[in-house]
Amino acid sequence: MKIRATLAALSAAVLTLTACSSSDADSASGGSGDAKVDFVTIAAGGTSGPYYQIGASMAQVIGDTLGADSSVQATGASVENIQLITSDRAEIAFVMGDATRQAIEGTGPFEGQNDLKDLKAITALYPNYVQIVTTAKSGIKSVADLEGKRVGVGDQNSGVELNAQMILDAHDMNYDDIEEDFLSYSDAIDQMKNGQVDAAFVTSGLPNASVMDLATSEDVEIVPIEGEGMDKLKEKYPFFDASVIPGGTYDQAEDVPTAAITNQLLVSNSLNDDQVYEITKAIFENLDTIHAAHNAAKQITLDSVEDGLATELHPGAKRYFEEQGAL
Repeated sequence: MKIRATLAALSAAVLTLTACSSSDADSASGGSGDAKVDFVTIAAGGTSGPYYQIGASMAQVIGDTLGADSSVQATGASVENIQLITSDRAEIAFVMGDATRQAIEGTGPFEGQNDLKDLKAITALYPNYVQIVTTAKSGIKSVADLEGKRVGVGDQNSGVELNAQMILDAHDMNYDDIEEDFLSYSDAIDQMKNGQVDAAFVTSGLPNASVMDLATSEDVEIVPIEGEGMDKLKEKYPFFDASVIPGGTYDQAEDVPTAAITNQLLVSNSLNDDQVYEITKAIFENLDTIHAAHNAAKQITLDSVEDGLATELHPGAKRYFEEQGAL
């Protein structure tokens, strides 16, 4: 009996040590146990924008590669998307860099929220270009010319609306100087066709489908952001870069100077390191499919995963990129 009890005790000790050793190994390797991804909701933007089109492609890749129940969700974009991933109503979100920084710092629409500091990214995506769209018949040639005009500024609390406020502020203007209309850029473009809106803020990758559609029936003008206004914008909001909308994008002859800001692909903390690793791997090993979704997506590459990143990479994504020599 004494020998049998001793053997039982030794067996239990061996099992305990094995379990501890396995647990320690998982921890040391960055593993977190279950790498299976059951479902993924991707919070994107309006159905006519690049966010939605690229998000739909990512959802397809994740579903096909990982066997997950994966879908894309139309949203009001950046601010709403942050709220969705931090309330466990989405696993992945397209978000502009400015909204990401404001969420982390508890400023702007996130004023007083101190629980968003741990936002993590899968990757930087591609630049969004601030496009102040109007038509030749409006007579609007500069930001100052927006005074007194009916202007679509994006859905309320969207990334587009945040940008509109910042651009106006950099030009010593605000909503008191314009007749603001809280419309998505696709709705604003439709209203422009009907003569109900004079100009619209469109912050997206190039080209934007709604603006291209407008160009089929109107002489589209893109209002430049340059000079002192651009200097003040970069000074007050350093996440902006000076850039250009290339000539010919919307049948315009010359490049148009404007401001750009990098999109981020953020991920919910509800996913563990191994799950984020698998999602990152699925996306970056199927880039041909992602690139085919929209011209802007072609700028998503292993060489640019940190370019313009407004927060830290998630440990699971970082592990994949380190394996690929991308960091």
